[in-house]
Amino acid sequence: MTNSPANLPPRFLRTPEAARFLGLSGRTLEKHRYFGTGPAYRRIGGRVVYSVDDLRAWADLGTKYSTSDPGQDDLMPRRDSSIVQSRR
Repeated sequence: MTNSPANLPPRFLRTPEAARFLGLSGRTLEKHRYFGTGPAYRRIGGRVVYSVDDLRAWADLGTKYSTSDPGQDDLMPRRDSSIVQSRR
């Protein structure tokens, strides 16, 4: 078997595929992108794409080893976002 482009796994995933990879809805991933709390992404040819490595790294931010492990806080919109300010 050769490594022709047809045999290579995708290096970048578009939003629906990235969301499925993370077990999220596409809308949730879009909100994280909007608020700046999501995984790193790129724009290639006008399309938003995510690398699998970036998705894994972002998911690893939430790794905890016990219920008492403070770890990384849950990912929420930044305090200075318009959504948070409108809820006050």
